[in-house]
Amino acid sequence: MEENAMTRREARESAFLAAFSATFQPEEPLEAIRDCGEMQEVAQDAFTTQLLHVMNRHAAEIDETISAHLKGWTLSRLPRVSLTAMRLALAEMLYGNEKKPAVAINEAVELVKKYGAENDYQFVNGLLGTVAREQAGEENAPATDDPTC
Repeated sequence: MEENAMTRREARESAFLAAFSATFQPEEPLEAIRDCGEMQEVAQDAFTTQLLHVMNRHAAEIDETISAHLKGWTLSRLPRVSLTAMRLALAEMLYGNEKKPAVAINEAVELVKKYGAENDYQFVNGLLGTVAREQAGEENAPATDDPTC
């Protein structure tokens, strides 16, 4: 491990800050993230970098997952802080190596409490919790092609 290794919480917050910064440069998100790290604006360790790459690699699927759970909303109407936190949490929950959805959800909620509007964390918690329950159900469900099961 690196001498100046970050805690997972610090790494997630760094990933969030870099990803949030990249939302202002949507045509080149990886460049914006790299620039953030190079300019020392946001410290990045291996976990931060991995999380950001997973989020960017699966951006379309993550946004589809979020969109599928929005009722009467679109991605473009969501607060940028909430959207960024959900994208990172879903990247970790669905595509990360650790498979600890409760931790990813809690960290996303804490980030939204810190950086978002007063009650935005409730929406983030609800959407991520729903996805986590669906994922847990899929993992425990018997494999079948019958959609009625």
